[in-house]
Amino acid sequence: MKKQILLFATIFLSAATLSFAQDAPAPSDAVLKQAYVQAKKEHKNVLLMFHASWCGWCKKMDASLNDPSCKKFIDDNYVVTQLDVLEQPAKANLENPGSLDQLKAFKGEKSGLPFWVILDAKGKLLADSQIRPKGASLDTPGESMGCPAQESEVAYFAQILKSTSKLNDEQLAVISKRFALNKPVPAAKPVTSPSSK
Repeated sequence: MKKQILLFATIFLSAATLSFAQDAPAPSDAVLKQAYVQAKKEHKNVLLMFHASWCGWCKKMDASLNDPSCKKFIDDNYVVTQLDVLEQPAKANLENPGSLDQLKAFKGEKSGLPFWVILDAKGKLLADSQIRPKGASLDTPGESMGCPAQESEVAYFAQILKSTSKLNDEQLAVISKRFALNKPVPAAKPVTSPSSK
């Protein structure tokens, strides 16, 4: 009887440990390593997005990248990967271990979310979501666009995609059109009647 209880306990603990290991997010260095290996194999660059479950603009970025109109164009040119970071305390278990260190390494800790970078297959930074003056280096602080939505942000994003991929102008126009849908709609002004003045 003791052997059966011991066997049952061993199986239960093994299953619980395996279940926990499958549910825990992968460490950020493992996520990046896998992305670099795939990028090298497929001759692509890596589009790495830092996001959080509470971030509405992160969801818009995901929806735009995965929209059927442009998903193939993105996937043909980039290995798209994500790191969960800056979660609320109740959801801290969603974060990839080491993601905050990675965000800081790319100088994105003050940029808000989503923050994204484009890297080559060796991990060299090629571009990020910070808009900088023309000719400024990646070391120059800029203003993060997050998920491109405004006309100037979408144009800048298309310029970055053009310089880091094999996307042609027609494909970039399709991607730009989709990201332009993210532009917030201005709130309607209340109508006042002449008698309310």
